[in-house]
Amino acid sequence: MESWLINKFIKDSDNVSDINVRTAYGKLSGKVGIFCNILLFIGKFLAGTISGSVSITADAVNNLSDAASSIISLVGFKMAEKPADADHPYGHARYEYLSGLTVAVMIIVIGFELFKTGLDKVLHPSPVEFSLISVAVLVCSIAVKLWMACFNRSMGKKINSSTLEATAADSRNDVISTSAVLAAAIISHFFSIELDGYMGIAVAVFILYSGAGLVKETLDPLLGKAPDPELVNYIQNKILSYEGVLGTHDLMIHDYGPGRQFASVHVEMAAEDDVLKSHDVIDNIERDFLIHDRLNVIVHYDPIITGDEKTNDLRSWLSDLVKSINENLSIHDLRIVPGATHTNLIFDCVLPFDVDIKPSDLKETVQKLVTKEHPDYYCVMTVDTSYAAMPHTAE
Repeated sequence: MESWLINKFIKDSDNVSDINVRTAYGKLSGKVGIFCNILLFIGKFLAGTISGSVSITADAVNNLSDAASSIISLVGFKMAEKPADADHPYGHARYEYLSGLTVAVMIIVIGFELFKTGLDKVLHPSPVEFSLISVAVLVCSIAVKLWMACFNRSMGKKINSSTLEATAADSRNDVISTSAVLAAAIISHFFSIELDGYMGIAVAVFILYSGAGLVKETLDPLLGKAPDPELVNYIQNKILSYEGVLGTHDLMIHDYGPGRQFASVHVEMAAEDDVLKSHDVIDNIERDFLIHDRLNVIVHYDPIITGDEKTNDLRSWLSDLVKSINENLSIHDLRIVPGATHTNLIFDCVLPFDVDIKPSDLKETVQKLVTKEHPDYYCVMTVDTSYAAMPHTAE
């Protein structure tokens, strides 16, 4: 069914990097969700009304909210495909993140409402009429929601969409909650144990827990989540594969929505090489990333003196020195400025977030260690924040 729907409604479906194809996937998911959830709402609402079951009726309302969530997702994908303009030069792709966050918040709201309804049923129990029609409706709902969970998860992975992943998780929650409602109805009927309200509370707690996780997942990219380590390594390794590149550092990646990523990086190249040749390599790096990876990369050229043995030895010694403080520390952009009474060592030191040391304390510690061996050396050190990864050097 999934393959048939994709082939029927999405042209060039394999070209998922194209914004129009990506939007088509999102629209298809939204339309399927609206259609299925409205049908399930009608069936469950009638079954809940006939049987007098608050858990079945609440499950029906949950499906109605799912239909609204599908509408929000549909609108989100539609708005995300808007091209860049003067007010939004990086495009509108973050609308997809916003729609995913809205769906997650709606899941939490529904969880609270289900909890209140279940608690009221526990405090004021009323008999639930068991019927084969209600059982049949719930079984069909479980089957439909299970298919929808697989459908949205598959498409979400295909286009790397947090919105579709959230929709898939919501469908999975519905499978669990409806199964719980069905189990409660059967147990209550055959063993004369009133579980309707208690099962409603249990389902609500699960939905609240899942909704909180989804809020975090969809909120992270809006707050500036650290880039995927695989993407970081890919960028660094690709840059290091170019002739003449000695190392990279200060990589920063900005996410303006799926397919809207921008990066900047410093690339170290031998100062002795022809500047025009080095600049040509940098141009090729930027162009190749844009063409083959749809990634806008700005490369800053850092000339490194490689022909002076004293500079090379000092760079290696200083690198080992900072690593003696913490193995995750690293240096780059070393310049040596000799003077009549002392020599300035001008360099940057990268301080990752997981290294528990204040920048001021780090500067003091490095200076003490340098002075211990070279009293006439003075460190002019800039502490860098590690926004993406440690500096990389060519083997």
